[in-house]
Amino acid sequence: MKVRIIPHTMMRLHIQNPTWQQQMADVVTDGLELCHILQLDPAQLSPSVLRQPEFPVRVPRLFVERMQAGNPNDPLLLQVLANRGETITDPGFSRDPVGDLDAIRHPGLLHKYGKRVLIVTTGACAIHCRYCFRRHYPYAAATSRADDWGPLLQYLQENQSVNEVILSGGDPLSLSDRRLRALIQALETVTQVTTVRIHSRIPTIIPRRIDESFCNIFQHSRLSKVMVVHVNHPQEINGIPTAPFDMLRNTGFCLLNQSVLLKGINDKADILASLSESLFKLGILPYYLHQLDKVAGATGFQVSAEHARTLYQSLAAQLPGYLLPRFVQEVAGEPNKTLIRL
Repeated sequence: MKVRIIPHTMMRLHIQNPTWQQQMADVVTDGLELCHILQLDPAQLSPSVLRQPEFPVRVPRLFVERMQAGNPNDPLLLQVLANRGETITDPGFSRDPVGDLDAIRHPGLLHKYGKRVLIVTTGACAIHCRYCFRRHYPYAAATSRADDWGPLLQYLQENQSVNEVILSGGDPLSLSDRRLRALIQALETVTQVTTVRIHSRIPTIIPRRIDESFCNIFQHSRLSKVMVVHVNHPQEINGIPTAPFDMLRNTGFCLLNQSVLLKGINDKADILASLSESLFKLGILPYYLHQLDKVAGATGFQVSAEHARTLYQSLAAQLPGYLLPRFVQEVAGEPNKTLIRL
């Protein structure tokens, strides 16, 4: 599929060689504006739905440039444009589908799995995905305090079995290098912690975020380093620069990808196979393919269990084992991700 690039003259911010911070700030926050940029008729959409007060539209223009103009079913557009389905109430969908709130041990510190803890480093994201399982998370009350890692360190000292710390959010790469450096240095003081894992969409959406300054934070760290990016469709990464991922690998990062199975976006085996192959060209291995977390507002993205299993069987037949992501679902209260059996 050939992607029609949106002309730069339609973009609002005109800065030669912008910084990653400027690219992060150059976003579309109004569904009607997004329709205008993509030459779509907003009359086909509901303005009251396009402006969501609780979970507003937010998409970097770099991401918009990868969308197809004139295509209301563009797989990138459907991930970020508020839709009528978000108003549907379904008793099987909740505001906390994966049990985050029950796992909070301190504000911003979640402990679900025995040897791993997760830090909600920030509520800020580069992009608002409409299916996000944390779209209702109470960030104001349950996020780590800026530069105050004392409670985290104390908890780790009291729980000596924990050897991996996962940085999540929001998006941890929206933090400044100064704050990231302080956090990594704090984790390095905890003897039993051996691994830091970062979950982020930013490396593929704003590749410029991965620069020398960022890599210097981790270059000489004693911690093993894992970067899990989040890409759902090959159109998201086709044509993006490879240099940032080379830099991450040279800094010692293991690069993995997780995807969410989304109705009308990537629920075909050939799309997911193409995604795995495109990721491999960037040096990223497929890690997880998630069945949708049933978060309130995301009913329209759900793929039936029967279709998902048939799709995954077809995908397994197309790919070598090292490019086949594990098909999983997170179940609140379970001690690990649940593998979906075929």
